[in-house]
Amino acid sequence: MHEVLVEADGGSRGNPGPAGYGAVVFDADHARVLAERKEFLGATTNNVAEYRGLIAGLAAAAELGARVVAVRMDSKLVVEQMSGRWKVKHPSMIPLAEQARSLVAGFDRVSFTWIPRAQNSHADRLANEAMDDGALTGTVRAAVAAGHTPADAVAVPETPAKTPGTQPVWTAPGWTGAVGAPTRLLLLRHGQTELSVQRRYSGRGNPPLTELGRDQAGRAAKMLAAKGNIAAVVSSPLQRARSTAEAAATALDVPLRILDGLIETDFGDWEGLTFAEAAQQDPQRHAAWLGDPALPAPGGESFDQVRERIEEVRRDLVALYPGQNIVVVSHVTPIKTLLQLALGVGPSLLYRLHLDLASLCIAEFYPDGGSSVRLVNDTSYLAS
Repeated sequence: MHEVLVEADGGSRGNPGPAGYGAVVFDADHARVLAERKEFLGATTNNVAEYRGLIAGLAAAAELGARVVAVRMDSKLVVEQMSGRWKVKHPSMIPLAEQARSLVAGFDRVSFTWIPRAQNSHADRLANEAMDDGALTGTVRAAVAAGHTPADAVAVPETPAKTPGTQPVWTAPGWTGAVGAPTRLLLLRHGQTELSVQRRYSGRGNPPLTELGRDQAGRAAKMLAAKGNIAAVVSSPLQRARSTAEAAATALDVPLRILDGLIETDFGDWEGLTFAEAAQQDPQRHAAWLGDPALPAPGGESFDQVRERIEEVRRDLVALYPGQNIVVVSHVTPIKTLLQLALGVGPSLLYRLHLDLASLCIAEFYPDGGSSVRLVNDTSYLAS
């Protein structure tokens, strides 16, 4: 795929308010749809939603192997900023613009053109569908909170749990309201390293697995092979995760894909320190960091930044593996963040949830935007 056309849009009902984006990739002649993306974003602004639509469209074009991309949007702000004619001044826009530019750098050529809204109807429709999906999800949640079943809010068709002669099909619990076959993420934390033995911050450092860590990886791989019906293994690029993932991919005889977005938090100056050492080095910053997900570690990244890239990974996995089971080998913060997204809860989960080395969690993401968590911190297979 050499050249494609990307149209993207985003909207917010309230600005800020319930927001969503839509993006569509056409062939160069604008005759055939090659990919579509849409997502409900929760409460945010129009401009954030517009940028998220652009990022989704560029990512979809990259997945298709495009080398030349023509972007058309009805957001004058995004087009002018990405063309370099306007500066990006708002703090919430800067990381989004940087993310979009990093995607642009992966192509041979990208152009940006403003178009009237009427000429952006396909992406506009997808963005509105995403916002409508968010409103529907809110209706279901409100019904549950009021003591009603989701069926009182929206009719959900029943799906058989198993077809004779096939693998069991895991359906959504009736009270979630989710519809369709989910992309099921089997979230496997890597095995033990020397830094984890010493309980030190281990972010972008690259320690290998210990002997016990390799044994944990082998036991996890054996457990996953026994489950079967797994399409692929995806992994953080760091050695401890990659070694764990390679054991699983070999046991399952499935492809291994490395995703940079699954890398652990960058702990910056605190890399390699214990909790007590980091607190002693900078007590005020450390205490503030523990209570504010927007505050980065000195020289590192914030948990909000981690969430942003993990949201992109989740979207990409759902698009790449619709209705399939995928092993995701990563680290504490990315796995907790995926669970946080599946549960629809705030950042307090990051500080309150414990995940053991080589533990397994299972999160499901449905094509209608629904999600659920099936399992958290299972280590039973390590004792066998």
